[in-house]
Amino acid sequence: MPAATIRDVARRAQVSVASVSRALNGLAVSEMTKARVNEAVHELGYVPHAGARSLSLARTNAIGVVLPDLHGEFFSEIVRGMDREASRRGYLLLLSNLHAGSEQAAQALRAMRGRVDGLIVMAPHLSREGLSAALPAGLPSVLINTREESGNVSTFHLDNAAGAKAVVEHLAEIGRKRLVHISGPGENIDARERADAFQDTARALGLSFETVAGTFEEESGEAAITALIDAGHEFDAVFAANDNMAIGAIQALRAAGRRVPEDVAVVGFDDIPLARHLGLTTVRVRIAELGERALAALIADMDEERIPRDELHAPELVVRSTTAGGDA
Repeated sequence: MPAATIRDVARRAQVSVASVSRALNGLAVSEMTKARVNEAVHELGYVPHAGARSLSLARTNAIGVVLPDLHGEFFSEIVRGMDREASRRGYLLLLSNLHAGSEQAAQALRAMRGRVDGLIVMAPHLSREGLSAALPAGLPSVLINTREESGNVSTFHLDNAAGAKAVVEHLAEIGRKRLVHISGPGENIDARERADAFQDTARALGLSFETVAGTFEEESGEAAITALIDAGHEFDAVFAANDNMAIGAIQALRAAGRRVPEDVAVVGFDDIPLARHLGLTTVRVRIAELGERALAALIADMDEERIPRDELHAPELVVRSTTAGGDA
């Protein structure tokens, strides 16, 4: 089938070619025109740049990686794993970040079309419908930690529930009874799964618990614990939805004169490299390995007949000094 042209888009959207060009380049058009153009682009699989057709007919030896953020140790580690595997197989990585809005997500993904042979996308904050609409049709893709189920693309999921359950059980085993969970953003699927499993397990074990909102940033962990202490809340354990917030929580506890772990045990999630140096008990995700496996699966999908897979990765609780259990 011939590649769609800008005239095809204009015809489908029932607008002028000039209106299509303005809409695709972010210039002033009505919201109705913009919506009709975007819908036509999606339906036709139009690639809005001149070199796209020639690029789509030949390998670029590049893999597109689209992440919710490009900062922080978690994302550095997952990219490190992908880059290691890509280099071994003779590919380069093109990186981009995926902002919260669905239209921005669609733009980020469309920008990769024609420049890469395949996509790895991590979008735990997007709805299933929003992500499906944003993925370029016909471009091999692998998804990490999204709401998308296996079907047209391969997916990799973390068993967040198992990790959070192991944390609460560990805290109960060392005698902690009043737990606090610092959750991640509510729209993030990883954060929600960890929070739900924390609450379910604490309830089943008869523990007192509360959940406070965080943002995955270190500062939000510090602010959450400071607010609880200032309000007079009593607790003897903190489970943060990622290591950054756990580190912030430790800073707040120490600033308030609370000893870790004697007064308050602290657990994180991810096992970023800094966690080992700080003796942080956490849930090990093997982040770089996850990146390697996702990239290997994508290349397999590009080289062979695609058989979408859905892999669930089991994390592992690593007990260190912030829960007085050892120094793994």
